[in-house]
Amino acid sequence: MSWAAGILRAIQTASAVGVSFWAPGMALWPCQAVRIPLSSPWPFTPVSNMATVKCELMKNFTSEEPVCHSKVSIIGAGSVGMACAVSIVLKGLIDELALVDVSEDKLKGEVMDLQHGSLFAKMPNIVCSKDYRVTANSSLVIITAGARQEKGESRLNLVQRNVAIFKLMIATIVQYSPHCKLIVVSNPVDILTYVSWKLSAFPKNRVMGSGCNLDTARFRFLIGQKLGIHSESCHGWVLGEHGDSSVPIWSGVNIAGVPLKDLNTAIGTDTDPEQWENVHKEVIASAYEIIKRKGYTSWAIGLSVADLTESILKNLRRTHPVSTIIKGLYGIDKEVFLSVPCILGENGITDLIKIKLTPEEEAQLKKSAETLWGIQKELKF
Repeated sequence: MSWAAGILRAIQTASAVGVSFWAPGMALWPCQAVRIPLSSPWPFTPVSNMATVKCELMKNFTSEEPVCHSKVSIIGAGSVGMACAVSIVLKGLIDELALVDVSEDKLKGEVMDLQHGSLFAKMPNIVCSKDYRVTANSSLVIITAGARQEKGESRLNLVQRNVAIFKLMIATIVQYSPHCKLIVVSNPVDILTYVSWKLSAFPKNRVMGSGCNLDTARFRFLIGQKLGIHSESCHGWVLGEHGDSSVPIWSGVNIAGVPLKDLNTAIGTDTDPEQWENVHKEVIASAYEIIKRKGYTSWAIGLSVADLTESILKNLRRTHPVSTIIKGLYGIDKEVFLSVPCILGENGITDLIKIKLTPEEEAQLKKSAETLWGIQKELKF
């Protein structure tokens, strides 16, 4: 009997016991309904062989439809997208993960590689496709895709190319997951978060950029290295633009409630004999250094995004410096997205913390806003 004839016979047998076949790649086995994702990387096993073993092994107790309670989709399966995927999976935050990328072969290879580790982690259902339908009904969509800056290309031209990409991407995401929250990771993240907000027409609480969550983590790590203390015990913020114009809030840096500014009034300034300002300079330079050495950054941003995901899906109401619209705060009157401390929960951003800044810090934040507005005002939607 040929393979095709075997399949035909299996279908006839299944039909006789009241089992129907919904679509290519999705079948209901005799004895129990099993959903095989369209993008499943596993080789197809003839139904008749699988059904016999399964019926002998198990007695069906009840039928059930799969219910997804916390689905996350990641757009872009490059180094950053996969680092986000691994970090989220290892935290055990979700019951379904969808990955979308235009490079289908690489995407399927990444998913196969990840699925083969299911023995070592509480692995959720993982599906993938270059078709956005796979993202349907997501609670959260993470965007890591976008155009990369070419040699000699202006920042405005890079952003304008990304606007063209995001037009199609955001429209499709909204079509399949109209109630999701968006986390934008693609750079320049603050401007592309603004673009995503405009294109999606989502309320402002449901669109955020990863922003300075990673900058702040780097800041705390480097402070801890300088003091010989774990970064978790170092409290301080980097706000504003995720990039060269970010603002270190030295006035609020403390260890166990002890402000470092009380111990060194010149901390973070040009006159500081201990040169603490080098900590923030290293925060800015670190990404360039990593890219120079390994070609890209991935692990820290992946862990950072997983941290944000946990606060949202678990409704933890933790405070993170993420990129959000801050018009009306700190004397900023333009529609720009910058990082300020935000409380994250199941509805996305629920509150903004009105952190007290020194006049110098507030001036730097305004300058950061002006830098971004100079690019945003030239964008063509």
